[in-house]
Amino acid sequence: MSTEWTAAGRAPEAGNAASVRTSRTWWDAEAEEYHREHGTFLGADSAGGEFVWCPEGMHEGDWHLLGDVEGRDTLEIGCGSAPCSRWLAGQGARAIALDLSAGMLSVGRQAMQDSGESVPLVQADATALPFADASFDIAFSAFGAFPFVADSAGAMAEAHRVLRPGGRFVFSVNHPMRWIFRDDPGPRGLEAVFPYFDRSPYTETDEAGNLSYVEHHRTLGDRIRELIGAGFVLDDLIEPEWPEWLTQTWGQWSPLRGEIFPGTAIFSAHRPG
Repeated sequence: MSTEWTAAGRAPEAGNAASVRTSRTWWDAEAEEYHREHGTFLGADSAGGEFVWCPEGMHEGDWHLLGDVEGRDTLEIGCGSAPCSRWLAGQGARAIALDLSAGMLSVGRQAMQDSGESVPLVQADATALPFADASFDIAFSAFGAFPFVADSAGAMAEAHRVLRPGGRFVFSVNHPMRWIFRDDPGPRGLEAVFPYFDRSPYTETDEAGNLSYVEHHRTLGDRIRELIGAGFVLDDLIEPEWPEWLTQTWGQWSPLRGEIFPGTAIFSAHRPG
């Protein structure tokens, strides 16, 4: 396998169709291993799920970024095994969880069978949500979709479409400034080496040169313009600080880096009434 994160034009083609195919295949193959490594932190195996926004450990039960969810129709975009939606259902929400990967949904389905909880799971692309206009009060994504979507503006437009007037939209992603650093939780990950303004995707290819993994970069300004272009009003931008109690390393996230710069950006917006 080879990796490429260089100047625009040198990575394999990674438009929306290619990103959809690649991400579906990747997450189908990695679902079990991903949950072995991160499932406990995410609460994926707990009876009622958990709602963790980011590797910094921000829990929805403490932060209430979605507001009052009781009796609300909620849509999770890029749910993985849906621990967040399962937790919301326990708070009285009418939760629906959507993901591109059948493998990830299968893990969630098994967890619900073991616990007796039930949340509808839907396999679909974030840029083509299979729901009628104005179907939900809340839409959200906790690292589940937007880093992997080539047409993120289109995905935001879809989120706007399925929300009712006044509906809330919140999503978390890698903080865009992370793009300039190596994907390394140690001292090498403190050196800025990549251009922040290079929007070419990070890709991995197999031995035949076929795209096997893709992740897309947007600047903070890009994300805000996409939100506004979709018709949202941006209410807040949250950059979580690394908590003192958290000593766990997750990929590039670590206490070392977290003390110096943010690893996550959480955008909170709403559709005007």
